[in-house]
Amino acid sequence: MKTVELKVDGLCCADCAIKVEKVLKAAKGVKDIKTLLSAEKAVVTYDEAEVKPEEIIKRIEGIGYKVRSQESVVACLCYGRQGSQELSKKRDLADTLRFAFITAIGIIALAEIGLEYFGFLEKGLELIPLPVTLIAILLGGYPIFKKAFLGLLNKQINVDLMMSVGIIGAAAIGEFTSSMLVVFFMNLAHYLEEFTVTRSRQTIKELIKLAPKTARIKVDGREIEVDVTELKSGDIVAARPGEKISVDGIVIKGLSSVNQASITGESMPIEKGIGDEVFAATLNENGYLEIRTTKVGEDTTLGKIIKLVEEAEAHKAPVQKFADRFTTYFLPSAVSLAILTYLISGKAIYAIAVLVAACPCAVGLATPLSVIASVGSSARRGLLIKGGLYLEALAKVDCVVMDKTGTVTFGKPQVTDIVAVSSQQSAVSKEDILRLAVSVERHSEHAIASAIIEKAKKEGIEIPESEGFEYLIGKGIKGKVEGKTIILGNQKLLEEKEITIFKDIMTKAEELEKEGKTVLFLAIPSPSLTPTLSHRERERGARGEGVIGIIAVADVLRDEVPKAIEDLKKIGIKRLILLTGDNERVASSVVNKLGITEYRANCLPQDKIEIVKRLQDDGHKVCMIGDGVNDAPTLAQADVGIAMGVAGTDVAMEAAHVALMRDDWSQVPHAVKVGRNTYKIIRQGIALGISWDVITMGLASIGILSPVMAAALEELPTLVVAANASRLLVNDSMMLRHKT
Repeated sequence: MKTVELKVDGLCCADCAIKVEKVLKAAKGVKDIKTLLSAEKAVVTYDEAEVKPEEIIKRIEGIGYKVRSQESVVACLCYGRQGSQELSKKRDLADTLRFAFITAIGIIALAEIGLEYFGFLEKGLELIPLPVTLIAILLGGYPIFKKAFLGLLNKQINVDLMMSVGIIGAAAIGEFTSSMLVVFFMNLAHYLEEFTVTRSRQTIKELIKLAPKTARIKVDGREIEVDVTELKSGDIVAARPGEKISVDGIVIKGLSSVNQASITGESMPIEKGIGDEVFAATLNENGYLEIRTTKVGEDTTLGKIIKLVEEAEAHKAPVQKFADRFTTYFLPSAVSLAILTYLISGKAIYAIAVLVAACPCAVGLATPLSVIASVGSSARRGLLIKGGLYLEALAKVDCVVMDKTGTVTFGKPQVTDIVAVSSQQSAVSKEDILRLAVSVERHSEHAIASAIIEKAKKEGIEIPESEGFEYLIGKGIKGKVEGKTIILGNQKLLEEKEITIFKDIMTKAEELEKEGKTVLFLAIPSPSLTPTLSHRERERGARGEGVIGIIAVADVLRDEVPKAIEDLKKIGIKRLILLTGDNERVASSVVNKLGITEYRANCLPQDKIEIVKRLQDDGHKVCMIGDGVNDAPTLAQADVGIAMGVAGTDVAMEAAHVALMRDDWSQVPHAVKVGRNTYKIIRQGIALGISWDVITMGLASIGILSPVMAAALEELPTLVVAANASRLLVNDSMMLRHKT
């Protein structure tokens, strides 16, 4: 099986897409076709043993389109390869001259009709000679006639065929001016339609513009500027202050602030130093960096984002499939209505008007224009939605299921509490507790040790040397600091060492444990080694009762999660459920902080999948939020799977239906709102398109609309649908500015 990407010039409406799909589906060996209006391309999967790319191209060209094979839209357009400008739809000189001529004749004809109507031309003087009118009809109608003829050869009824019948029919009954005006309005409609679809492609073009075209690589100690297409994995790339980073890679030298807004949507720069990951198209603000390249071109995170946005249409929502079916059956129905109109009225002009009025373009464009607007604008703020299927699913979500570790929490323990247990005479402080604890934990690789070390660094604690390190599995740690024996561990370890935990200390520890925190006791067994303690405390130590402090550690809740949960409730999400492998106590503590009531504790990965299935069986539309790697199977099972913080993580980006480039829970309710707004605007567009067709065809069938009027009104719903879809761009930009 092979896949080829084909640039299809003129692929600008649903009828075009359906024609291409039909002609390819009839080809032996073609297994899958994706027509993408936003990228003006077709992605065809085929069996090379049964069909060749040349035959696929020949079939598409056989219905009137110009086709070019290319490696990849992203590779060509995004990274400066030969022919990249070909992807921008531009009219050549012949098309421009032809359209200008038709427009001039059309305007003169309209002026003539207006003058005659108001009595300024007493005898209806013909301002346009008949030969000129015929030339205008032939020139302007040629592209329409050609596609209609080629469609007939392929046994297809298309919009071009109906327009051709209308144009030729009007001329056949002597309505040459009307025929020419229909041609004029058809050309104008086609121009406006292309303009509308081209505007929808602007989002992709803006993403593409972010990609740098050149880079400076280090060779034998010198910096050499090269085209980015020449870069390869392992190259050392230099980034000076104020320059865009040209590759995905790892910093090996330097320190700088990097603005990652182009990838993650973050407004604040991120500090990057040796060992940190950086992404192509991000801005190096104020330092010099040397980067070892890991990914280039379309394999970079930006390249993958563009690819996902570009192919968003491929994941068709049920509402889009309805629109495609409507377009397929609409045209034969319109032909039938035109024939019926002629049989009943006996007037060919009425039937011609019905054919001219019949245009399903607004219905067909409502979904792709809205999807591209939403997906593209969301991508600019670090929210990747993989097409209309998941936009519609987001719109219908009524249950949100979330993983705990790494999703609603940071996924790594942090020190939350330090309690010094001493009398008023004692000099032991929280700083002393932390200093002694970190001195013995510095040699440990346990996650709790990392939390204590990180806390000490933040507090600026100077870490003293320790010796006699002993790790007691499942209990704690022991060592010597400045000649003192230090024990840091759980209640079980202290009991083994015969160190009493007094009631007031135990009460405090239990309070912390009820909050879902892990409690560690710090003790010094020998009073002779604690000169800073009071006489009473030294006496306690002599009896093996030297607890001097408590350290509590927990996986901390992300700051923005409670607000995001509240926002989800406000927009009508009925059920919010936490899934965790932790015990009941920890789970209960976390949901209390989140402000929700439902949770499932002690969950294995397979348990999470079963929980989602049961919710779906109960009729819920489930959104699952996880990390995209460990939770990948559950994300796939859900109606919508949202992966958090996927920047630079290919597996997570591919696993989810919706990918958040950064760990920002505020994006979750926003994603649901985007889905709802998009689905609403799609339905509005489809309803308008169907209503408009029914009304105009009905009026044409009883003679109220002439062919010229029908042609003039034909494109109005498409323009309204496009304007309505553009609200998605405006609304998202306003929300982004408000947040910033």
